[in-house]
Amino acid sequence: MESSVAIDNDSRNSSKLPSQKKPTTGGWNAAVFIIFVEMAERFAFYGLAGNLITYLTNDLDEPMSTAAKNVSTWLGVSFIFPLLGAFIADSYLGRFKTILASSVIYVSGMVLLTLSVSVIPLHYREAVFFTALYVLAIGEGGHKPCVQTFAADQFDENNPQEKAAKSSFFNWWYVGIVTGASIAIVVVIYLQDNVSWAAGFGVLSVSLAAALAVFLAGIKRYRKQGPTGSPFTMLAQVFVAAAKKRRVSETHGGRGICYEDDRLGGSNNLARTNQFRFLDKAMIIDNKDFLSKTKDPWRLCSLNQVEEVKLVLRLIPVLLGCLMFSAVLTQISTFFTKQGSTMLRSIGPNFQVPPAALQCLVGLEILILVPVYDRVFVPMARKITGHPRGITMLQRIGAGLFVSILSMVVAALVETARVNTASKHGLLDTPKAIVSMSIWWLVPQYILIGLGDCLAVVGLQELFYDQMPEAMRSIGAAAYISITGVGSFLNTALISVVQAITSRHGNEWLGDNLNRANLNYFYWVLAGLSGVNLCVYMWITNGFVYKKVEISNKGKELEMGGYLDAKE
Repeated sequence: MESSVAIDNDSRNSSKLPSQKKPTTGGWNAAVFIIFVEMAERFAFYGLAGNLITYLTNDLDEPMSTAAKNVSTWLGVSFIFPLLGAFIADSYLGRFKTILASSVIYVSGMVLLTLSVSVIPLHYREAVFFTALYVLAIGEGGHKPCVQTFAADQFDENNPQEKAAKSSFFNWWYVGIVTGASIAIVVVIYLQDNVSWAAGFGVLSVSLAAALAVFLAGIKRYRKQGPTGSPFTMLAQVFVAAAKKRRVSETHGGRGICYEDDRLGGSNNLARTNQFRFLDKAMIIDNKDFLSKTKDPWRLCSLNQVEEVKLVLRLIPVLLGCLMFSAVLTQISTFFTKQGSTMLRSIGPNFQVPPAALQCLVGLEILILVPVYDRVFVPMARKITGHPRGITMLQRIGAGLFVSILSMVVAALVETARVNTASKHGLLDTPKAIVSMSIWWLVPQYILIGLGDCLAVVGLQELFYDQMPEAMRSIGAAAYISITGVGSFLNTALISVVQAITSRHGNEWLGDNLNRANLNYFYWVLAGLSGVNLCVYMWITNGFVYKKVEISNKGKELEMGGYLDAKE
């Protein structure tokens, strides 16, 4: 008890030290610089991704299904690489240096892309274009997992004011990046369709260079954390230690001695939980450990270390339960855009709405909904549920998954109406003809996608930051980002399977002639698979245990993410 009290006193004293630096580093004064960098990166990414299928089909003459698969594959790689970038940041470079290096790579890739559509000879253009795309994917890999986490790190959880600011940070962070994406869709895609691809990509290059300059301008304001070592080593040690002690009979609730040397008090004290009890053996001190003069980290792990591994294991099924949601999101930059290209797009006598421009509706909707959710819904729901967030993070994600199903149902119905209109006017065999149906019929499916995005994506961001071990938060950011990557690969696979099956029966669902294709059937398939996915997600999350932190030396616990409650 005396040693425990001493640790608590030390932690209270040490928690006062960071406050001496707060007037000059961290907080919103630092975060705004990082938010600007992320806005510029989103501006560049969506300015490219939003209209990429148009360039591939119109300028590189790729078939629609091939172009859709190429877009999905590139998106998948861009969203998978962050796992590698997060590993490098946490293990070797730290988040600041990783952001800096990836920003330089990102600018280089965008400049190369601009050159590929302007001065590169035609017979080399395709090769250089795809090379530039995947250079950008490498830049994404270092940028995506670190920027958000680095910005969140500017708020000290031990300071009540900064902790309160951090609770709203993820909502406003998302507002910032959606603003960047929406401006790109309105401005850059217009330049691409009405001026030139070189002009559109050139603007993106300039914006990235400016963002790099702004990031460097705030260098003295940042709170920087160095690399913490490979997080995967920590994970492996727990599994190896538990395997070595598989014959030890003591489990949760027993009276064996547990190793707790790294328990520091305060927010770093993870409470012991019942899930994955086979891992608890890794922290039991047996005779061999007791007699050893030094601690073998591959045979004896601390309680905190074991509980951190449990945190990671709990999040993996949540990842798997969101894959179809990401596959649905991919339709925004692929088939939704191709649908719009066949419909009436005139506004006034001289202006044509670019087919990809409707993607800005998603961004505009999120800009409206996120503040409403934060300032209106959460206080109202809090009065009903008693939960500080209104609803739990998992409930928010689940609501987003449900809305994504509705979006596919609506998309299927609208596509059926579009094909019927084409048939009525004898346009089924005229793929480049404009169907006499307004592009604004697509608005409902975009609106539903935006609502699902607002609920699920922000919920995932908060969940993976909140529930991951502190030393693995870059990995956590990369993990939720990778959902989009794997979902994009899943979409590519679904397109290939659908094409292979339907081509055998002589009527490809996703053929180049959209009027003769059966894109509506593909949307129904996505809706059905998303329904199954939602059921799996609900089953997975039914037994989810949120992070528990001890708040006193009397054994009380605070459940982080779920209802605030003193347990045990």
